[in-house]
Amino acid sequence: YILKNMIWYREFDIEAGKKMMKNTMMEHLDIRIEEIGDDYLKGSMPVDHRTVQPYGILHGGASVTLAETLGSLAAHMVVDDSKYQTVGLEINANHLKSTRSGRVVGVAKPIHLGKSTHVWEIKITNEQQQLTCISRLTMAVIEKR
Repeated sequence: YILKNMIWYREFDIEAGKKMMKNTMMEHLDIRIEEIGDDYLKGSMPVDHRTVQPYGILHGGASVTLAETLGSLAAHMVVDDSKYQTVGLEINANHLKSTRSGRVVGVAKPIHLGKSTHVWEIKITNEQQQLTCISRLTMAVIEKR
């Protein structure tokens, strides 16, 4: 899967990510792809009426949605999608610090890129660059039928 010292199978730009998110939960929550690096994918999400829980702090499920979005999209970008699909197997998250406003930023980086599974770590920080959530996502790589 490694191409030109990067992990991505093919070139993939932010506009392509926006198109994939059209008419999805990600669009509804205003999840944005911000940056694609050699070995990471960065995105953000607002902390607002769509993403907070009744105490007015970022809902843990919203953090998990951001984490799974970034890890899933990154896994998709690593494989030849004419032959393979990537689907989520397991996700966990530790919520470390509450956030009440602004945007949170998540960065997905691979821990393991195997033939049949990928494991991604997603760190989410607030606008003060404080770690608010850390998540691990396991993806299955399956042949298209």
